[in-house]
Amino acid sequence: MPQSKPSISPQGPILRAIETEMERNWNAFQKMPTPPFYLAYEVTEYDTISAAGSFGTLTDSSTGRTRNLDIDLRVGSPKLDNYHPVRGNTLIMLDNFNPVTIPIEDDPAAIRSAIWYQTDQRYKRSIEQWIAIQTNVKVKAENTDKAPDFSSGPTEKFIEPIVKLSAVDRKAWELKVRTYTKPFKRYGNIYQADARISASIETRTFVNSEGSRIQTSQPFYRLSINVFAKADDGMELPKSESWFSTTLAGLPSDEEVLARVNQMAKDLMALKLAPVMEPYTGPAILSPRATGVFFHEIFGHRIEGQRAKNEDDGQTFKDKVGQKILPEFLSVYSDPTLTKLGKTELSGCYRYDNQGIKARRVSVVEKGIFKNYLMSRTPIEGFAESNGHGRRQAGYNVEARQSNLIIVASEAVSREELKKKLTDEVTKAKLPYGLFFDDVQGGFTLPGRERPNSFTVIPVMTYRIYPDGREELVRGVDLIGTPLTTFGKITAAANDPSVFNGICGATSGGVPVSAGGPSLLVSQVEIQKKPKSQERSPILPPPFDDPNIGTWRELIFGGNY
Repeated sequence: MPQSKPSISPQGPILRAIETEMERNWNAFQKMPTPPFYLAYEVTEYDTISAAGSFGTLTDSSTGRTRNLDIDLRVGSPKLDNYHPVRGNTLIMLDNFNPVTIPIEDDPAAIRSAIWYQTDQRYKRSIEQWIAIQTNVKVKAENTDKAPDFSSGPTEKFIEPIVKLSAVDRKAWELKVRTYTKPFKRYGNIYQADARISASIETRTFVNSEGSRIQTSQPFYRLSINVFAKADDGMELPKSESWFSTTLAGLPSDEEVLARVNQMAKDLMALKLAPVMEPYTGPAILSPRATGVFFHEIFGHRIEGQRAKNEDDGQTFKDKVGQKILPEFLSVYSDPTLTKLGKTELSGCYRYDNQGIKARRVSVVEKGIFKNYLMSRTPIEGFAESNGHGRRQAGYNVEARQSNLIIVASEAVSREELKKKLTDEVTKAKLPYGLFFDDVQGGFTLPGRERPNSFTVIPVMTYRIYPDGREELVRGVDLIGTPLTTFGKITAAANDPSVFNGICGATSGGVPVSAGGPSLLVSQVEIQKKPKSQERSPILPPPFDDPNIGTWRELIFGGNY
């Protein structure tokens, strides 16, 4: 631990205030009986502009600015500290969610006062937890993972200028969200139709007791449209589209959005008429988007190394390093330095993680062989250092998380050939049909030991593929399974890689991620019926039915239904 005083940088008021309090508090702590061995401050500032609409009307138009302070204060030693996983007594666990707002004005005295008080509070709480953890370790069974609780890290110096929001014509945005949602008014059985455009600058300022000084500032522009209808049996039918860019010009044109809006309405109306899918096991094709969600849920969360330190975690790949877990033609990497895949910008990119570690590409699976975990500064056996994947939403504790998870196939066929492989398997197994998961809403996974170690992916657009190639839309599908069994069933890939962007919510909060790959053929999947509401569709007619434009069936199918 360096004992020299950190040099104060001639940067902006936030960085200067943090550096000053770091020096003052660190020196004061060294005089205490139990001083911290590590201290880090991170201030996350968001400048935002957004507009939202619903059914052709404006529902929100706002600007905002927030600053959040996160403190990582560790007492004990790197081998055993106050962040050590607690077993059997959740009352002494370190607070995982502790949001702290600080002044948004550049008043150094006010900012320093907030940092001082919150540091004092965090230190007192950390001492209480450290004492309880030492007892917990003595009375509980020995941990199977003998790795320390904290790893060393390099000293990083990186200061980039703070980005300012580009001039946004908020009136134009207000018109856009009205325009994008107005077409849904034509359908009396679409019950939600929301659009939101937002611009945000995320500025993170990081200072730690090891001497790192980091300031990054990144713009994010997002557009999302979310709608849902209901089938006559009460089943909710959601449909979502979203776009992401680091520039305002990177968002889609009005013509592109309205074309997508029209397709969303058609998809919802087709889903209302689609038959409900029965439970099924057999071959299926995952579209590139479905592949991304599939791997994010059933694989990505299980390679977040910090989870393997928790005795309650399923630790699916704990003893699989160096072993084959995927077909030889598949490799997987996680790369937060990657800004684009093809023409699609990736939202899971960053320069430094939330522990001041420089982002880097991590080769996770090479030709089917599991090689690496995604690591924060919490080590596990065999992986002693961070590889730049310590992430969090402001207010949460840092954990190892995914960034841009990319699946690569060294052997690939065309989409048409992949479909032919599916129908061949259907014919060989004497099944009536296979499945094609075209679009998915999301998913979730249960990686712990207290429940079955399973996953659920939630398809939106699913098709039966008959032996003659005919396709039939169905609804009410949940793709379920367990990881190791499902991975062993992947048999082929197409040459059509694509990627999706989203926000992943887990124990360290919501963080931007991307995931993608090619279409995949899985020789055996299992689906179950989706839960559905028992509430009937509205009895009263909607207030905006227009008898002059025909029924929704005529709108969508032109009378051919």
